[in-house]
Amino acid sequence: MALSLTQSLAAFYVFFCIARMNFAGPFEIGIFGALNSWFVARRPIANAIVNIAQMAGLAILPLIAYAAMAAYGWRAGWVAVGATVLLVGFVPAWLFLVRRPEDMALLPDGRPPAAAVAGGRGGTRAIAEPSFSRAEAMRTPAFWLLALYTTVIFPGQAGVSLHQAPHLIERGLTPGMAAGVVSVFSVAAGLGSIAFGLAGRRLGVRGGLALAAALASGGTALMLAIAGPLTGYVAASLFGAGIGGVLTILPLAWADYFGRNSFGAIRGAALTVQVTAQAAGPLLSGVLRDLTGTYTASLTAFAALSGCGILLALLARAPRRPDETRRRS
Repeated sequence: MALSLTQSLAAFYVFFCIARMNFAGPFEIGIFGALNSWFVARRPIANAIVNIAQMAGLAILPLIAYAAMAAYGWRAGWVAVGATVLLVGFVPAWLFLVRRPEDMALLPDGRPPAAAVAGGRGGTRAIAEPSFSRAEAMRTPAFWLLALYTTVIFPGQAGVSLHQAPHLIERGLTPGMAAGVVSVFSVAAGLGSIAFGLAGRRLGVRGGLALAAALASGGTALMLAIAGPLTGYVAASLFGAGIGGVLTILPLAWADYFGRNSFGAIRGAALTVQVTAQAAGPLLSGVLRDLTGTYTASLTAFAALSGCGILLALLARAPRRPDETRRRS
């Protein structure tokens, strides 16, 4: 909302950076931190629902901003966006969200109170979870393999998404057709989130990440061959489904591999890599486009990087704590 008070470029940078820092850090860590505290067995589908909600917000908030700007100017647009986030996002979470189920004598996934589980014959036992501190997690191969996976996937996620429409127009599609392809990408990402959420436990973390990387790589490579709207729709569908899978399964991997207790600290360290990779992707795409005159080089690079993600996903096995390894030996 402070952006509505902007009177200079310097003020815009300050206010925009504050807003962006909240999105990149506390927003994502807070949502998935709460999600992974409340769900264990149902984490995949819960992650998928959150991704669908986020995409719905990305579709609805511009309409709210546009309506406010059309009536009262661009400053009102910022106020409308901020007020919507305040009323729909902050207030319900502040009033109703509890940090973790144990604070209410419950267990994850809507299980009965702990006392009833301990004494009841029909009770459901709590699922055993790993528990790593950030320092312990960063000493495991799994942490660095997931970080590398993040490094190779997210440049393409951001770079392809941001430059998708100009590339399509350069390949001969009309602006209207290009907008249709971009819409298909968004729909495919939503459907991909649901599909990966429903199949998350059957696929497993490694299988889900590998399949998501394969779809993203295949969709990016197919964009090099776009000659009409049909090819564009297929490429956008594959790429969107892959990105939807990444956004659903990757938070699941961090929680399943390292547990709930230090999820925020561990995810915060990994998020630095993710945000840096997302910033590098559009920049790389733009620079290569200016140097070569086409998006071929950047799309080839993004397809290859995503292909490397398949191998990294398959190598990223669930870690064992040092004391567990000693007991087994």
